[in-house]
Amino acid sequence: MSSTPFPYIGLLSLAGAIFVSVTSEFLPTGLLLAMADDLGVSRSTAGYLVTIFAGTVVVATTPLAAVTQRVSRKSLLVVVLLVIAVANILAAIAPTYAVLVAARVLGGLAHGLFWAVVAAYAAHLVPAHQLGKAVSITAGGGTAAFVLGVPVGTAIGTALGWRTAFTIIGIVVLVLVVVIVKFLPPVEHRVERAAGEERVPLRRDPSMKAVLLLCAVILIVLTGQNLFYTYIAPWLTDVSTFPVEGVALVLFLYGGAGIIGLLIAGYATDRFPRNAFVAVVLVVMLAVLTLAVGSSSSVVVLIAVTVWGAAFGAIPAMLQTRMLRTASVRIRDLSAALQTTAFNIGIAGGALFGGLLLDSVGLAILPFVLIIMLGAGLALSLITDTAAGRRERRRLRP
Repeated sequence: MSSTPFPYIGLLSLAGAIFVSVTSEFLPTGLLLAMADDLGVSRSTAGYLVTIFAGTVVVATTPLAAVTQRVSRKSLLVVVLLVIAVANILAAIAPTYAVLVAARVLGGLAHGLFWAVVAAYAAHLVPAHQLGKAVSITAGGGTAAFVLGVPVGTAIGTALGWRTAFTIIGIVVLVLVVVIVKFLPPVEHRVERAAGEERVPLRRDPSMKAVLLLCAVILIVLTGQNLFYTYIAPWLTDVSTFPVEGVALVLFLYGGAGIIGLLIAGYATDRFPRNAFVAVVLVVMLAVLTLAVGSSSSVVVLIAVTVWGAAFGAIPAMLQTRMLRTASVRIRDLSAALQTTAFNIGIAGGALFGGLLLDSVGLAILPFVLIIMLGAGLALSLITDTAAGRRERRRLRP
């Protein structure tokens, strides 16, 4: 057994960085109504701020990750967090929608590179058998963003104005930069070739096909999630029975329940990697169906949102752990960039698709489309798992 202590402080500082970055990304979700009214744009146009942010991540992440592949991971993390802080302050003072779009583009550039670094950082800090535990701790930052960041930001924005919420998150990012500088251990992320080993293009790495298939699963699942979640605030007020002041409470319940999902991920991912993923996706589908058919009852909606948050809270950590185990060591940073790209195509595509459905069909259809997308993602996951199992059995057959 290794005598190296488990790096709790470093992982918690990473979790803090993830908290501020995810809060920054999804803050418009809770403030969508206020932002639309203040800027004189439609709700779907305000929702496209999520699409713009995530679309920037999609376009920029892999090229930026390639350009900075030899830069110190810790130094790069500090720089991108500083840019995220500037982007939030710029959003807070934006006089027009166009300036706000520019601020979101700047934030998206930094956010994409942020995840290309952070997604693989935990794997550099711990041995393989502790990976599930480490990822669950860092993923706690994302869960905390939904538990506290987005709901509290929504409450602040409702009470003091959406610009105040963006200002505060920018200041919090600056505080986290200090924490990262002091507590996050540097890592050596470059993999040197052995003597005589030939350089093989990364695209020919044996694990690349499995990485790309997993990216497809991520894309489908996240598209479905975000085509509904992006517009949860207007859905709650227009389809269900909640006042505008009640949206922050619902988001708080959703995010708080995600803590349960994170605990599930930490326990189950190392023990039942396939079955646990199947189970939580099925629970999300059932919860969202209940939410849709019981939209007229506040009690049913609150229960269903809580279950939805608990089950979906496990999914990102499960997918990230699976990606780190699927990719070979030599393409780990590349797989992190591809994973970030897939996540954000899903976020951008979901917000865009949801906005189009909102304008053409209406809010009520969104949860049903989410269910269909989750079913498709689960089916692809099961098919690829079965194919991988068959290949492994053929390889081991005498």
